[in-house]
Amino acid sequence: MKIICIGRNYKDHAKELKNEVPKEPVFFLKPDTALLPKRTPFYIPNFTKDLHHEIELVVKINKLGKNISKKYAHTYYNEIGLGIDFTARDVQQECKAKGLPWEKAKSFDYSAPLSETFIQKSELGNLNNISFSLLKNKQTVQNGNSSDMLFDIDAIIEYISKFITLKIGDLIFTGTPAGVSAVSIGDHLEGFIGDIKMLDLKIK
Repeated sequence: MKIICIGRNYKDHAKELKNEVPKEPVFFLKPDTALLPKRTPFYIPNFTKDLHHEIELVVKINKLGKNISKKYAHTYYNEIGLGIDFTARDVQQECKAKGLPWEKAKSFDYSAPLSETFIQKSELGNLNNISFSLLKNKQTVQNGNSSDMLFDIDAIIEYISKFITLKIGDLIFTGTPAGVSAVSIGDHLEGFIGDIKMLDLKIK
């Protein structure tokens, strides 16, 4: 199982970080050790002083595929969940300034908390109109909708599968909307798809 993350897939998020809006999907990988064990608090790693939350819709791949055409991409997933792509922003900026890869800012242990349950896509209706949000200490900090994706789910699957074979159980984090910010010890994060709570996380 691998975790594939899409970067800069919401225009407002790209702008808030002063990044160019991409003309094609941007992706990077996280190892399976990035998953946070169930019912486990998240501990801020000691190598960062500026850890940001990034709430994202997550697609679970259900069959093997390579060079998938967009018109068939919808047959490669049945479920959608929610995840957080934790990012050590200070580490990322240091790497970017030196022109270095920034996996250590994104792919560290437990950097990808994932909802314990997924929702059948048949229950979500229009997949290009899925609302989701993140609350920090009961205040909404991120509010997104899949309609604002620069590249929709099927386009993402088509693009990734040109380069990487997708396997059963692979997870695709589809990008985060604007509103990312730092987390601190004691914060309480809650993630929702619509009004369904998907994530509940304490920061230690």
